[in-house]
Amino acid sequence: MLAIVLMSLRTILQRHPFPVVAWFERVVAISFAFPEEVLRPLVPAALEIDSYQGLGFVTVALVWTKRLRPAGFPSILGQDFFLAGYRVFTRLRDDGRRLRGLYILRSETDKRPMVCVGNLFTRYAYRLVKVQVDGEASTHVETSLPNGERTLALSYATADDSLALPPDSPFPDWHTARLFAGPMPFTFSAESPLTFVVIEASRQDWIPRPVAVADWEVALFNEKPFHGVKPILANAFSTQRIPYRWERGRIVHAGGAT
Repeated sequence: MLAIVLMSLRTILQRHPFPVVAWFERVVAISFAFPEEVLRPLVPAALEIDSYQGLGFVTVALVWTKRLRPAGFPSILGQDFFLAGYRVFTRLRDDGRRLRGLYILRSETDKRPMVCVGNLFTRYAYRLVKVQVDGEASTHVETSLPNGERTLALSYATADDSLALPPDSPFPDWHTARLFAGPMPFTFSAESPLTFVVIEASRQDWIPRPVAVADWEVALFNEKPFHGVKPILANAFSTQRIPYRWERGRIVHAGGAT
């Protein structure tokens, strides 16, 4: 009986039961294109892959976060941390609407308390990493697990609106590319094959600017189903100093809401 109660309590807590606010000091988001069928096994069948010309997209978002806390709490109680999020662009049908958002594959942070809190209140699969950041005009970011295994290496230059798209990008212009620049208004996590926790977010002064990626390595892409499939660097953006808010999660059944 106790096990059932604890499991029910965990389910309730992982529904993101209260609104949360934070300040994004800096965000860098890089999207990679894969054939839609490669991403299909990673995403619940009730979610659509949000695609462009037969390609789906995984975004790797690096977020330097400050003062994360429940809405209404004083900022002094907020948490500062680094976040690396790996997400797939998806859509969910909800009472006739097709919500556009992100399905979370994995989350990494440099603060152990955030691993605990993140996994307590969400299903975003947080794990602890060590983060190393070097450079000023050009920045190099590396993350690694406690055992030293590298999970991400990324080198990028300062934002520049005159940049051309990455050479192999499937997008014709930056306007189209911005449609696949995370974060998105909604995030989805699955409670069951047909039931999702949907969290709506709002932000201010969100003006993503192109950045040039000099080099990258994403360990996730060495795992199945990515292994053996060449990722296509589709776009890369950065922005900074963004007030952000996540609303209380709500439960959506594919095709309708509760």
